[in-house]
Amino acid sequence: MPQKPNPQKPTLKPLKWYRKLAARKGRLEADAFIVEGERAVRQVVESLPEEILEIVTVEGIATPYPRYPHRTVTVSQFRSISQAQTPQGLLAVVRPPWQTYTDNLPLDPGKRLLLLEDIQDPGNVGTLIRTAAALDFSGIILTDKSADPFSPKCVQSSAGSVLSVWLRRTDEYLEMVKALKKRGYFVVAADLNGKEDTSAFDKRKMVLLALGNEAAGLSKEMLAASDYQLKLPIVREKAESLNVAVCGAIFMYLATRK
Repeated sequence: MPQKPNPQKPTLKPLKWYRKLAARKGRLEADAFIVEGERAVRQVVESLPEEILEIVTVEGIATPYPRYPHRTVTVSQFRSISQAQTPQGLLAVVRPPWQTYTDNLPLDPGKRLLLLEDIQDPGNVGTLIRTAAALDFSGIILTDKSADPFSPKCVQSSAGSVLSVWLRRTDEYLEMVKALKKRGYFVVAADLNGKEDTSAFDKRKMVLLALGNEAAGLSKEMLAASDYQLKLPIVREKAESLNVAVCGAIFMYLATRK
């Protein structure tokens, strides 16, 4: 009787396979992305452990997750596949949730959701994902012009929280907004011409907060689809605007206050 393959000894892939995961095309072809660093990998293990395909470490570093297939490489080999500025010698190859690039809403989306319209800086997207997870937002809708949530910089900025919330990246986001409004979600848009009254969040059981592009803000279509436009009361003589990730963090905090 033929023996079953040992899950702890996967077929070794060429190093260029890992390097290709830095590009979106490579990630889509492989249906995988990379999470680097001890804290980030641990976060993914705690969030969606079944999505981890492989653990890669530098020789001499024992894997803290022996239940997964494990590969060791030399220091120079690890540096060649790492996207981190200071590689820690540990990374996980992870499978993205299969519905990420669809417009299918979860059966229970959660009470608080975030929408990112054309936010193109992966550092901003990753930071917003991390903040949303920390403030107990359940899911995030991204437009197809937003940074890919599984790009190396985005994953790094999210500190491994990229799988702590459900994600949908699609050009059908306005249809998703309409569907959520029919379910009773109150859509709040961050807008420089909005109001400063944050009481719009009060007593709202289900909220969708929309943030726009770093330079252009939200589109006319998204503003028209919103129920309320909100702005931060900043002193423009001292600072014309705030980074979208900072604004998003403040708005998300306001949405969670009772």
